Amino acid sequence: MDVVTIGETMVLFTPEAEGSLRYSQQFSKKYGGAESNVAIGLARLGHQAGWISKVGNDEFGKGMLSFIRGEGVDVHKVLLTDEAPTGMYFKEHRREGMINVYYYRKGSAASRMKKEELDRDYIGQAKYLHITGITPALSESCRETVYEAIKIAKEKNVKVVFDPNLRRKLWEEDLARGVLLKIASEADIILPGIEEGQFMFGVDQPEEIGKRFLELGASIVVLKIGAEGSIYFTENEIRKVPGFPVKHVVDPVGAGDGFAAGFLSGMIDGLHLEQALTRANAVGALVTMVKGDVEGLPDRFEIEQFISNNENDVIR
Repeated sequence: MDVVTIGETMVLFTPEAEGSLRYSQQFSKKYGGAESNVAIGLARLGHQAGWISKVGNDEFGKGMLSFIRGEGVDVHKVLLTDEAPTGMYFKEHRREGMINVYYYRKGSAASRMKKEELDRDYIGQAKYLHITGITPALSESCRETVYEAIKIAKEKNVKVVFDPNLRRKLWEEDLARGVLLKIASEADIILPGIEEGQFMFGVDQPEEIGKRFLELGASIVVLKIGAEGSIYFTENEIRKVPGFPVKHVVDPVGAGDGFAAGFLSGMIDGLHLEQALTRANAVGALVTMVKGDVEGLPDRFEIEQFISNNENDVIR
């Protein structure tokens, strides 16, 4: 594997029409989760990605495994359980520019992941272990699972990539801050946004956020700054990499996961940090142009075409 990631994926229901969810009659069914989004993004770019999780032994869980496997992601370390159902969430397009997300995941199968279920060799053969701040928020056993995965990665010389991916609704703030800081102190590469920097350190200046994360021990910090692009920080260098303008944002959900996939793809390919972030910015931009968490993730041809600005309305 180039990348192994661990976390929950849920069934996603989206109303066919815009407006309040209470009036919606018809829904489309898809699947979404930060970690599997990243894995799918990497697979589409030609990399080997594995996803570790637990899903309900139900039709939603089985359908999810078929879908993610079909996208080229290795799922043979995903466990099926009869103890709890697969989680779900609803994405409400209230009006243009306003999206609400409602989660129904408490007590889900993924929240019952246990550290004893991890395969040390599976994690140890990867180049990168991708962790988000969502998984440790699901339950105490999930936190312990994440800590154990990081411990294994450290012992096996696998680089730890951490996206804080703050979800305030999932846990109490003091606990969240402490856990996120703990994981950040173990990470080799950190991919925060401005909001995470403000939450974790109480500062909002990009340079100060990057400095604080480096002080925790990371060798590379990549700060996402929305449409403006991103900034990378190392011990010896700070550089802003401009983003790609998007005339009409259709759905911003999943853009950060696309960014992470694009960045990791660049690192796997041995690109310079600036080139890796150009790819990351481009993938993130493309994701916002399509409804759904993974539907806008590009393949290698699409991303190269987008970056080179040679897009055509019709390809014949």
